[in-house]
This record gives sequence, structure tokens and C-alpha cells, in this order.
Amino acid sequence: MPTEREARRLIDTVLRLSKAEQTEVSVHTVDSSLTRFANNEIHQNVAERDTSVSVRIGLKRRYGLASTNDVSDAGLEKMVDQATAIARTLPELDDFLPLPEPQKLAALNGYNVGTAEFGPQQRAAGVRTICQQAQEQGLSAAGAFRVDIGGHTIGSSLGLFAHHESTTAELMTVVMSDDSSGHAGWLAVDVAEIDPEQVATEAVGKARRGRDPRTLEPGEYDVVLEPYAVSDMLDFLAYTGMGAMALQEGRSFMTGKLGQRLMGANVSISDDGLDPSGVVRPFDYEGVPARRVDMIVDGVARSPVHDRRTAAKDGATSTGHALPPAYTIGPMPMNMFLKPGEATAGELIASVERGLLVTRFWYTRVVHPLTVTMTGMTRDGTFLIENGEIAGPVKNLRFTQSYVEAMGNVGLIGKETKLVREFFAANRVPSLKIGAWSFTGATEY
Repeated sequence: MPTEREARRLIDTVLRLSKAEQTEVSVHTVDSSLTRFANNEIHQNVAERDTSVSVRIGLKRRYGLASTNDVSDAGLEKMVDQATAIARTLPELDDFLPLPEPQKLAALNGYNVGTAEFGPQQRAAGVRTICQQAQEQGLSAAGAFRVDIGGHTIGSSLGLFAHHESTTAELMTVVMSDDSSGHAGWLAVDVAEIDPEQVATEAVGKARRGRDPRTLEPGEYDVVLEPYAVSDMLDFLAYTGMGAMALQEGRSFMTGKLGQRLMGANVSISDDGLDPSGVVRPFDYEGVPARRVDMIVDGVARSPVHDRRTAAKDGATSTGHALPPAYTIGPMPMNMFLKPGEATAGELIASVERGLLVTRFWYTRVVHPLTVTMTGMTRDGTFLIENGEIAGPVKNLRFTQSYVEAMGNVGLIGKETKLVREFFAANRVPSLKIGAWSFTGATEY
């Protein structure tokens, strides 16, 4: 993977090639290795390395964007010419923003040497642990062990330069019988924190306990959601309504409701790219320093996250949550935290008279963004709880439920948290006990 020196060289080359009034250059590097397995054996071992460069050219009150992964001088020159031509053809912007000035950035280390050097034989050893445990129980395991090394560097003609390198490792599996399945996963910056034995035990245990599931009638049930399901909730709350552009366009559940209680008094949700217990991110895609934002405090809607454009519109300051310039959905939380409570896993289940233990959700889709009403299904470990004890497995159910309303019905919050990667965020979340979750249909499996 290119070093900081190499990334700086690429940026300096692009700045030298550009004749524009303002130029911003981003260098993104990825070095990914993946060991994939199914039917209790490894079937794929792949690695990908790539460096991409993007440029934003500012001419008068217009910006042109272009990108390439041809990092030769000729490739970079072609990219600059394309961005310049685009800028010249676009109309001038009334809300044109000059590029940001350099700012002081936090010195964060998101890079772990052990993770970066974790090779295919070591990944295979972790996979073997899962497959052996599954095979001993007459079950079939599938999943992947992935290691990512990433670099993000941004520089501009105004003197801004920011560089960050990161590592993550993730082991996940679904273990299956002919009528059950169990999921488990573990995400970490330091691969040494991942315990394949624990991942195997969790997934195999759910698959074993999930055999011969009964059919449960749809209806409202209290639920205990494990962190995998809770992370899905945070992701869609963020995607539909925690960015400032969503509020400004009137499509957020927080629009016109800042300062009002929208969730339970025990619910607090923040975003913090500087917290070392998550996947740290010291700056955004504009080179603006990341800072903690408390979106929900004790159930009250406090603030969305901002990039420079939404901040200028609101007379605020960017919170360092800009996405790449090519994205048009506005700023987004990417390092979310749900404040843990005091309940143990056993206490969460014991608090339910009759309800469900849900491992995770699957195929969740937005029905209504203003209420974050979602539809989806349970998957890979759904169990009936009766009189505070797990009574047995049930077939999966479809739900149609407002995530905002559900966060208003949180009874207990677990004290243990788990780092879970969803579509675009890495969320650290506990388990939740939620009342009156609406299940609208049954499935055949």
C-alpha cells in the first residue's frame, strides 16, 4: 500500500498539473484480503490492492470532479483535464463554497501492525476452528475472514494536507442445519481481539438450538435484539434522518423537532470518529476535523451531523461528516455509539414474559423515511421467550416497524457492547429489550 510519502507525491503531481484557481486531491488506497468458506471448507482466497485518485477543480464559482486509478503521470494529467473540462461547462453555483483552509487534526492511530501482517494461513486457522466445531455437530458453516488496510489522504492548493491509515479485520459466519441457522461475527481494528472459538460457539449454538422451529402467529411481541439487529436500526436512523441535508429538505424524522423527546429517556446516540473503541476517523472527505456529535441525548433530538455546505446553510460549523464529493446525499454519521445500560444478557431475557430473542435482521428496507418505518425479516437465530426463559426456536417473521417508535419503547439496555459493521458505518452497540415490536407476517423457514 502506498505510504504517506507516496500519497503526498501523487497529490503534489496533481496540484502541479492543475492550472485552476482551487484544486483538491484525494488519494484512497485499499489492500483487502479475504478467505471465504462454505460447506465446512475454504473455497476462495483472494486479495485486492488498488489506489485511486480523485480531483476537484474549482474555476470561478464552479467545480469539476474526476477520478482515476491510473496513477501514472499521464493518467493523472488526463484526470485533471477531464475535471477542468467539466468545471468549464457547468453553470456557476449561487452557493459556491471555496475549499477549506488547513485545520489542526487529532493524531489518531487506526493502524495495527498485527492486523496488516495477518496472512492467509492465519485466516485459515480461524476458519478451521469454525468449520471443525460445525462439522462435529453435523452442521455446515459458511462465511468469511476479511482483513482490510486502508489509507485516505487529502491535499489542496490552499495548503491542506491530511493523512490517515487504518486496519480492520472481520470474521463472520452462518452455521446451518437442514431447518435452522445461526449467525455470529466479530469486527476489530486489532485482529488479535477476534476469538474464532467464541464466534464458532455462538453460531453453532444458535444453529443447534434452532432445530425444529415452531410457527408463531404474527402480532406485537416484546423483543430482545442482539447487537447485530440494533446496528441495523442505527444505520437506517442515520441514513434517513441524522444528516443535516435530510433535515433541511424536510425528509428527516428530526425535521422541526430538535429539542423534542423522540425516543426513550434511556436512549442516547452519538457519532464520534475520535473514539478509539470504534474505527477511528480523524477527518472527513473535505479534510475537516471530525468531532463528536450527540444526535440523541436522553431521547431528545439534539443535532444532526454537518458537512461544510449544510453548515453554511444553517449558520453552523461543519462537524467533519462530509462524504466524498461525488455523493449527493449530504453528510452522514459513520462511527455511531448507542450508550450502554446496566442489564446483563440474562436480565434482558428474564424481563420478557412472552416475546422473542432476535439475532439479526435481513433485507431491511425503508417504508416511510419520516418515521423510519422499516420492513424486513428476522434471520439466523430467532427464539421464543416465555416467563423469562428461552422456550424454543421459531420460524422467522417479517416485521413492519418504525425504528423511531421502537426506540421510544426501549425497556432495558445491555451493558456489554459490540462493534458491528453495517452498510457504511461501524457502530458500537449493546443489546436492547424493546416492547411491542410489530411482526406482520410469517415465513416458511
